[in-house]
Formats: sequence, C-alpha cells, structure tokens
Amino acid sequence: MRKKIIKITGFSVIEMCIVLVIIGICALVAVSLYRPYVFKSHRADGISAILSLQLAEERYRSSNTTYGTLAQIGGASASPEGYYTLSVSGASTTGYTITATGQGNQANDTESGTSCASLTLTASNGTISQTPTACWPS
Repeated sequence: MRKKIIKITGFSVIEMCIVLVIIGICALVAVSLYRPYVFKSHRADGISAILSLQLAEERYRSSNTTYGTLAQIGGASASPEGYYTLSVSGASTTGYTITATGQGNQANDTESGTSCASLTLTASNGTISQTPTACWPS
C-alpha cells in the first residue's frame, strides 16, 4: 500500500514580513503625497472666513464712519472648521487688516516654499491686498 504524501503550502514568516514592509512603504509615500492637498483644502476654510469678515466690515462701514473691530462687526474668532484663528486689526476710517493664523497641523502649511500659516487681507483706501500671494487662489 502506498502512502499519500500531503504537501502543505502557505506563506512563510519572512514572506509575510516582506509584504508588510512593502505595504508600509507604499502607505508612507501615499500619505506624504496626499498631505499638501489636505493643507490646501483646510486653507480654503481660512480664506472663506477672511472673505466673510471682509463682507461684514463693508456692511459695518456702510452704517458707520469707520471700519469695525472683530467684536463690532459680529465676527467669530475662529474659522468655521476651526483650522484658523481670526483677528481684525488697524480698523480705521480708510482700512483694516484681517489675519487668519493656522492652528495645529495647519501651522505647517506651505505652498511653493512659502509659509501659509498666516493669511492676511489688508484693505487700505479702497485697495485690497492678500498676502502671501502664493497661498491665495488666483
């Protein structure tokens, strides 16, 4: 009588480790390539908040002789998603400055080598400037 030989096949521990290392490397590359897009989408939260405050400033100025502070225009001190803190400075009869400062990871945001941790809109004598320019949509 012949004996049947049963051959057991499967993965060795070394093969499984190699596969896990390859998956880890792929995940690391994917996350590093995805991160700038996350920062840019969060930056839209700050820009939107700045533009909302700009409209509030113009509404306030239409009824008053000067532009208002953050409290006077009824503005929030944080962006809607909470990625930026907001402030209004230099409110006068001719202009104001609105600044959004990145919080948490958003403070590491960059665009083309320019730090986008702080976004600023300045209105002066009817002229609007947005800095840093690389961080604002064209």
